[in-house]
Amino acid sequence: MPQQIAIGSNSVIYFGRVMELLPRLIADYNTYVVSDKKVVKHHPELFENLAYSTIGQGEKHKTLKSVENLYHDFIAHKIDRSSLIVGIGGGIVTDVAGFAAATYMRGIAFGAVPTTLLAQVDASVGGKTGVNIDNLKNMAGVFSQPRFVICDVELLDTLPQREFCAGMAEVIKAAIIADKELFEILERYDISTLRQDKTMLERVIYRAVKVKADIVSRDEREAGERRLLNLGHTMAHAIESCDNNIIHGEAVGTGIAIATRVALDMGVIDEKSAQRIFRILDQYRFSIDTPIPIKQLLDAASHDKKCDGLDIWFVLPRRIGECCQIRYNLQQLYQQISK
Repeated sequence: MPQQIAIGSNSVIYFGRVMELLPRLIADYNTYVVSDKKVVKHHPELFENLAYSTIGQGEKHKTLKSVENLYHDFIAHKIDRSSLIVGIGGGIVTDVAGFAAATYMRGIAFGAVPTTLLAQVDASVGGKTGVNIDNLKNMAGVFSQPRFVICDVELLDTLPQREFCAGMAEVIKAAIIADKELFEILERYDISTLRQDKTMLERVIYRAVKVKADIVSRDEREAGERRLLNLGHTMAHAIESCDNNIIHGEAVGTGIAIATRVALDMGVIDEKSAQRIFRILDQYRFSIDTPIPIKQLLDAASHDKKCDGLDIWFVLPRRIGECCQIRYNLQQLYQQISK
């Protein structure tokens, strides 16, 4: 039997071959698939005998307009409350499809088949769905747990190297938050070797997902502990809003470096642990220097949904496998980062 992780009583994450798992999981539903043209091209076998729509690629298509277009497709295909929507693709596809499913007819069942590393270890796990508004990340969305998520390492074979590397940011993040052994495993590999070792890659993905699933199970709606999963993300979202050429995982890697520097300056983390984080970010090809002026970044961060006036929740690494969260004034943060 494939490995699996449950989140609550109604959501299960499976690790195994999608062509074995998906037919069984959708057998009792009128199923409609949401994807993008690139995924359909690379994995046509996933769409046989299934009705589907595609959305555009890139953050510019993660919008309410895309959701509205899906509503029209759902209506045309007689999708109702007994139906199942399945998002097959990267994080943008699963976010948009999940949001559309959660809001169509006040909510219908949803499943996800993430085809990128970033989506397998983060975007498809945890029940966050949403779209961007005015270039601001995930400003409209709902919490809605998928009935299932299928993580199949074989789907990553067609992933461009840049996107695979970017996905490792979320794996590194999970290790820093709550899995010291996962961090040590990552230190022993480089990106190319890990990608080729499918057995180890599946183990790494499983451990990263387990970190997130455990936290989400205890705090589904981000009232406290779940904010730890935002390590690197406050600055990452600001970087993305300032430069559309930087993809999410790349921004998260830089965001983790910024958070580590702040933690080091504040005495929250020791020098040895901080240097291990900087080394592993460099090892997995992330820039540890921000490409955006700090003032511009913090102006963008002031629009983050985690902001309360000029205060924002900021996650800092305390040691490998442990983080803390602090409520920080953006002006103080500017002074801290600008040192």
